[in-house]
Amino acid sequence: MNTTALFTAMAVAALAVPPAPHAPMHLSGVGECTFPMKEQIADRPWSLQRVLLDELWKDTKGKDVRVAVIDTGVDNVNPQLKDAVDASSGADFLKPKEGEEAPKKTDGTVDEVGHGTKVAGIIAARPRKGTGFVGLAPEATIIPIRQNDADNSGDSDSMADAIMHAVEQDADVINISQDTAKPLSESSSLAEAVNYALSQNVVVVASAGNDGLDGKAKKTYPAAFEGVLAVASSDRNNERAAFSQSGSFVGVAAPGVDMVSTVPGNGQCVDNGTSFSAPYVAGVAALLKAKHPKWTPAQIVAQIEQTAERVVNGRDDFVGWGVVDPVRAVTETDPDNPPSTPTPDPGPARAPAPDPVRLSLTETPQERDERYATYALGITAVLVAVVAGTARVVRDARRRNGRLF
Repeated sequence: MNTTALFTAMAVAALAVPPAPHAPMHLSGVGECTFPMKEQIADRPWSLQRVLLDELWKDTKGKDVRVAVIDTGVDNVNPQLKDAVDASSGADFLKPKEGEEAPKKTDGTVDEVGHGTKVAGIIAARPRKGTGFVGLAPEATIIPIRQNDADNSGDSDSMADAIMHAVEQDADVINISQDTAKPLSESSSLAEAVNYALSQNVVVVASAGNDGLDGKAKKTYPAAFEGVLAVASSDRNNERAAFSQSGSFVGVAAPGVDMVSTVPGNGQCVDNGTSFSAPYVAGVAALLKAKHPKWTPAQIVAQIEQTAERVVNGRDDFVGWGVVDPVRAVTETDPDNPPSTPTPDPGPARAPAPDPVRLSLTETPQERDERYATYALGITAVLVAVVAGTARVVRDARRRNGRLF
């Protein structure tokens, strides 16, 4: 699917021009699957095959952790999300367009796009017979917040309102799978809302965006705000997905290609985008929050970054500190000494290429001549034996026939 064609790149004004007070927010991945789906996807998705789930869940599955999904709404009819979504804490921040009727429910559980339902499933979908798909934190609770739609009607101001609501509803983690490339200052309402959430010990995870095909680094918001864990997309080879936005703000990468998740009504479908990388990391953050409830957002972010799988010694603008390793992040922890910031690994990240070795023949010319002479003697002996044997057979046969020579 061409996910990058599903949203419009924002033009960045000259630095001398002050940024607009608010900016339209764009969904970071919308697939073309219908819903509800009659059939389930039976196999375990590749993004979960790379995780030892029994090891991941040996201490916690995210119980009592509340994750706010600020998105297009989260359906609570799909059987894998029915027990995960807390509709009583949800909200809808989209105003009906002229001529449109208001949704029958304003608790955030109306999802006409399917985007938010996929995001929520990657975080907290419950196990279900007939499918190998399950959320990374399958006992966490989802706070459904509808703040955008397929027309990108939401903006940075409505996003700020949604974040404030999430904090009021005791969110432990906030997932934002939306972005804008329009520059937003630290005095914008969205920046202030993010800072407030962080001050209330809430982990904020956001997608880096899907406008990376041109290879140019740039900032997207709210991912680029200080304290937010910005997530890029990786493919099956742990390399940056071609569409994934790169930049100095990227913290980690996570699977974002051929991602399976829940859709409204029933079943699952496949989609691509950083929209689905962010909740993969948010699920890990929920498990860490359950295991270490007193850790600060900065410590949880540092733990995820420090334990990521790296191909360079440090970070880069494509995958940040590396591709998230859920099991290492959750199990390799020191409760009394949580990390405060990620650090480069000691020693080289890659094994050094071996020095070229000069190849030589395994025998001298004299030894080769002697070997050939031995072969010749051996062959001669065999031929003599064959000739002698043949003559003996012929002679014996003629004697039996009464003929002598």
